[in-house]
Amino acid sequence: MNSRQLRCIALFATSAMLTVACSTAEPAATTTSTNATAVTTLPPVATTTTSLPPATTTTEPPVEISASINGLPAETSAIDRRLVAIKIDNHIKAHPQSALQAADALFEIPVGGRITRFSALLHQSDLDWVGPNRSGRPTDSEVMTAFGESPFQISGAQDWIEDIFRSDGIKVVYDMGVTTFREHARPAPHNLFTSTVLIRDWADSRGWSDENPGNLFVYGEPTSPDAEATRIEVSFSDVAPPTWAWDGTQYLRFHGTTPHEWINREGDTGQVAFDTLVVLKMRKYIKSDPAHQGSSVPAMDTVGKGDAFVFYNGQVVGGTWERGSKSDRFFLTTADGVEMVLPPGRVWISFQPDNKPLTWE
Repeated sequence: MNSRQLRCIALFATSAMLTVACSTAEPAATTTSTNATAVTTLPPVATTTTSLPPATTTTEPPVEISASINGLPAETSAIDRRLVAIKIDNHIKAHPQSALQAADALFEIPVGGRITRFSALLHQSDLDWVGPNRSGRPTDSEVMTAFGESPFQISGAQDWIEDIFRSDGIKVVYDMGVTTFREHARPAPHNLFTSTVLIRDWADSRGWSDENPGNLFVYGEPTSPDAEATRIEVSFSDVAPPTWAWDGTQYLRFHGTTPHEWINREGDTGQVAFDTLVVLKMRKYIKSDPAHQGSSVPAMDTVGKGDAFVFYNGQVVGGTWERGSKSDRFFLTTADGVEMVLPPGRVWISFQPDNKPLTWE
């Protein structure tokens, strides 16, 4: 046996001894470390889609305008008919009057003696007790010419003034005991009363036109105001002027600090109130009988142009009135020459002498 074989046998023996030793020894403890990573799966987030409403612009409903004298809505049967005008006394002994609570529009006109009288226009409204009724003046003819064959109830007139009415084609209804009656509890001559129903019947019997007169002014979304005006004084003479005060809804009329009251047939009373005031400043002059037989009387120059002021909603807008002839309505424009638009509503129109003050605050 050579030396190489001896080394192999020795190595084999050593390997066998190691194998036996390893097989009889207690095995070493084995620790297996597992680094487990906990994965938490969250449920899907619920997504709520919120749709914002589109931006909106609040639009006020259009102003409703009817074909009535003041633009206010009414039954068709009350609009498709004639206008009735009645001259109303404004002497202190005539107070309280009836008609001022229901007139759809009204003209206040100086008549002399430092007082005014009223021409109450009733179109869609009716009253069976209106007055006291008084006499006609030249300015009344200039007002009524624009209303065609609308009847105009007066107590009477001087002969030369009656001639003016006839020349202008005014359908005058006089005190003949047909449409008028006396209230003897009141002092004469401030006790003559009438009725729109009786006047309409009289007009029908005469065959006068029953045509709707249409709007007195241009109505709609009102012209933007110039300033606030919650208290107004309209001077006609050197006596204390009538005053109007805005109460948040209407203009209330006062004589000084005393409320101007109306009364109806049943005896109910209240303060005179209107939605809109229109003040037209114009020349006041004295008109005389061409034949120099009758008495001269004050009159207003209603044809041409002048300053105009419209009061509504506690505010005022100023401008100009213009009238080409007495058969025309009054056309109002702003200081910039733009057509003036009034809100629909009961309207009081004052013819104010252009040399008298008009104040407001």
